[in-house]
Amino acid sequence: MDESGRTENDSQMRSIDTVICLHGIWSHGAGMFLIKRRLEKEYGLRVLLFNYRSVRGTLDENSASLSRFIHERGLEATHIIGHSLGGVIALRMLATDPDAVPGRLVCIGSPLTGSRAATLLSRQNWAEPMLGQSLLPGVVHAAANEWASHVCHQRDVGVIAGTVPVGMGRLVTSFDGDNDGTVAVSETQLDGARDHLCMQVSHKGMLVSRDVVDQAVAFLRRGEFLRDESP
Repeated sequence: MDESGRTENDSQMRSIDTVICLHGIWSHGAGMFLIKRRLEKEYGLRVLLFNYRSVRGTLDENSASLSRFIHERGLEATHIIGHSLGGVIALRMLATDPDAVPGRLVCIGSPLTGSRAATLLSRQNWAEPMLGQSLLPGVVHAAANEWASHVCHQRDVGVIAGTVPVGMGRLVTSFDGDNDGTVAVSETQLDGARDHLCMQVSHKGMLVSRDVVDQAVAFLRRGEFLRDESP
């Protein structure tokens, strides 16, 4: 795309005033409430919380449900913010729905190249049912980086990774590099993503961080995260 096309597209993206928030596994739309409130109160955005069956629903059932959620509301464009598994579900929808409406996506703490913690848990008979029918096929068996990279050729995807190692994942495995306590920074990479940012937050801390909201909005509006310009 030439510079004029990029500018025109950025202008269109900035005009989108609706954001859909997707929670992670073992959670509910209410888990995104603080993010919703800040998006509404501080940025004047219209925010919709999408609930899905993170354990019992399959990857494709949940992505199809998200697609219906959007189309049934007559949305012609919408941005999406997905926490953890929510980012994977959003990517799946964008990868499989030929009628997906325009908009940018921000994945926060999403395991896009697999999850060591989830993989180790899946090998335990008692734990596999807890991981459910979305995380296993969309993260453990075939990570989003294997089936969703083409999405980045069609729209802007930004990724936020945490570097405060506080979370349940550390009870399951050890991490070689920076991590948010559940997902390693290396596991948040997505080929073709327009921007990737590491922040000093934990996996759950992302849900209550004002800075994360500020960075997410920056990406939704301009297609890149904010960075300190000082030397």
